Amino acid sequence: METAQKIPLLIIAGPTATGKTEVAVKAAAALDGEIVSADSMLIYRHMDIGTAKPDEQEKGGIPHYLIDIVAPDAAYSAENYQGQARQAIEDIHARGKLPILAGGTGFYIDAVIFDYDFSRAAPDMALRRLLMQEAAERGNRAVHDRLRAVDPGAAACIHPNNLKRVIRALEIQAQTGVAGALQRAGSKHEYPLYDQLFFCLNYERAVLYQRIEKRVDVMLARGLVREVRGLLEQGYRPELVAMQGLGYKEIVGYLYNRYSLEEAVQILKRNTRRFAKRQLTWFKRYSNIKWIDMGQYSSIDAAAVELVNMVGDRWQVDR
Repeated sequence: METAQKIPLLIIAGPTATGKTEVAVKAAAALDGEIVSADSMLIYRHMDIGTAKPDEQEKGGIPHYLIDIVAPDAAYSAENYQGQARQAIEDIHARGKLPILAGGTGFYIDAVIFDYDFSRAAPDMALRRLLMQEAAERGNRAVHDRLRAVDPGAAACIHPNNLKRVIRALEIQAQTGVAGALQRAGSKHEYPLYDQLFFCLNYERAVLYQRIEKRVDVMLARGLVREVRGLLEQGYRPELVAMQGLGYKEIVGYLYNRYSLEEAVQILKRNTRRFAKRQLTWFKRYSNIKWIDMGQYSSIDAAAVELVNMVGDRWQVDR
């Protein structure tokens, strides 16, 4: 297939608090694009503050997809995301717009841009029963430890309480003998329908950590505690995958009197710094990525202009 026949796909990724949303919106406005979210927390309704979900003003009139699509207690997999994201990309392209995949969930991005077949391993009901029994007897983390032993890459991007995904990853590994659909491997191929242009935003570590701390402070000021309390009052249990997300599990601990609010905030800042470090490690594995050092620009607007110029040079689009 020739490159000219492929769908141009602009990807804007990076660790949390690097300005991905702002840059993606400005790029979409300049390039006549629409945005497909690649964030595993933005899929959940009622979870706005802790996920830093963009509001209508922040979206800048640009259509966004795969935001607010399921309830916090819904079952949702990377396979679900893959199908919906690829459909959104095709629809955007069919309308003559530029699809922009933007977010910080590396595995979601992988599911779209690599030729993963999540159905290649048939369900192994006997193995499922054994692993479910082990989880009941020894806890979810024991099963997660099994996954970490055979596929550390998969274990790193699946929360121990997401037992369904942990077991599915173990099924794939057991049947294929390789590191599932979640590991980068030499045999992995790019999805053939896209002409990718992949950018990753980043700041020098000290600056990034300052931005993270400021973001957490803003979340608290906007009512993060109220949002988490409201979710609990609606019956969303703390052990749900969604409620184990950053910003939620820490505040749940405070609301359950495990520690003070001040301690909860410090734990959240620490956990977010660690999360950003893991994200950065993930994105460094890509060989085709173009890094944008945000600290080299006077503003996010200036960085977005530079990115737009590079896109225009690659695809010869009007800007």
